[in-house]
Amino acid sequence: MSTAHARERSAVSQLAPPPADAEALQRDAHEHLLLHFSRNGAFGPGGKELLVLDRGEGPYVFDTRGKQYLDGLSSLFCSQIGYSYGEEIAAAASAQMTRLAFNTLWSTAHPAAIELATKLASLAPDGIEHVFFTGGGSESVESAWKMARQYHLANGEPQRTKAIARRTAYHGVTLGALSFTGVPGFKDPFGTPPVPTTHVSNTNGYRRAEQGAELTRVLLDEIEATIAAEGADTIGILIAEPVQNAGGCFVPPEGYWAGLREICDRHGILLVADEVICAFGRLGEWFGSTRFDVVPDMITTAKGITSAYAPMGAVMVGEKVAAAMQAPGATLLHGITFGGHPVAAAVALKNIEIFEREGILENVRANEAHLRSRMEALRELPIVGDVRGAGYFWATELVPDGADGRFDADQRERLLRGFLPGALLENGLIARGDDRGDTVVQVAPPLISGPRELDELVDKLRATLVAVSLHMDIPTSA
Repeated sequence: MSTAHARERSAVSQLAPPPADAEALQRDAHEHLLLHFSRNGAFGPGGKELLVLDRGEGPYVFDTRGKQYLDGLSSLFCSQIGYSYGEEIAAAASAQMTRLAFNTLWSTAHPAAIELATKLASLAPDGIEHVFFTGGGSESVESAWKMARQYHLANGEPQRTKAIARRTAYHGVTLGALSFTGVPGFKDPFGTPPVPTTHVSNTNGYRRAEQGAELTRVLLDEIEATIAAEGADTIGILIAEPVQNAGGCFVPPEGYWAGLREICDRHGILLVADEVICAFGRLGEWFGSTRFDVVPDMITTAKGITSAYAPMGAVMVGEKVAAAMQAPGATLLHGITFGGHPVAAAVALKNIEIFEREGILENVRANEAHLRSRMEALRELPIVGDVRGAGYFWATELVPDGADGRFDADQRERLLRGFLPGALLENGLIARGDDRGDTVVQVAPPLISGPRELDELVDKLRATLVAVSLHMDIPTSA
């Protein structure tokens, strides 16, 4: 592993003077840049200062004023190998640019895409052999739906126009992917989604009486009842993340994914594992499905496929789905201009090479128990009602009463959007406060992080939660 080397480089980089144009960047951002999923009016004159990041080293990033932060979110679950491989990856990108800067995959191909598809098939669960490249996560989910529709049409079942997804789940915000997203606030402003989707319970066991095998049975029975109510022969896909992100790292109970596989097989429904976050090491495996010993029909991915050194996504499918696209005379009625971009493919190949060379998966597996132990210790704080997660993907659910109460809307506003962001940055930590379900703070460190960085992450998170407790008039000890 190169974490120690990255840490040394990080220490040196702190000596570099901050850019002289920090104020100009603040002004220009306010006047010209629209931020994603942000209250854009909160920044600028009379508002908050916008965090503007200038450089990164190892698991750390630095803002334009020179302050260092531990990137405890891997830049939204993307930067698996951190920030110290830029020169090596740039060399791979440059070599590809000088050879073939661009070519589509519209009835042509190029070596980088073929090599990457072959490599991904070798890493995927057995039976997943074919790859369709996209530009990102939402595109991958939309592509999976269209490919599923073609599969069912080829099988003489045009009536399979519906989907099943889970409540609170996030599967993207382009209009097709938005159909599957189970967060009403993201959907309601945009009218009726194009894909009729029924949302069932997610796997959050916190506050539920059922646990373990009983929870698995209850959840699967609900899906069976939903299929019966909608009509089994009308449902095209069931889509779920191995560990659900939105709501705060919902880990499935034992037997849940095996149950999904059996239900989908019995009813002719395609099982789609949305692994935009869970793939490429986040759970200690190339694909999160592997951790739960299941082979889905389709896998959607993005983010970690390049460790965010370039934008890219993919849909990976099994033989039976691919057969519908490979039948004589069949045309795959979907295409994305930049899907499988040769430079992005070269970056993805180098990223995978670094994973293998540096033992990234092995690092996550070796240190997961340590991270779990440190995170579980946060339960000592009365504000922490639950701790859950797997691999390098964890959440704390916050409560107002030291029990299992919930913050109301005004409290969430005061906590998550008022105090928490500044408190995290003050403690030198980038993490995520979210209330798409309940009040949670998520962490997902770069996969290069070792015990020292993980301890730093949890220490900074604990300090932040203590500050939040004081701000919300909640005791800091039992």
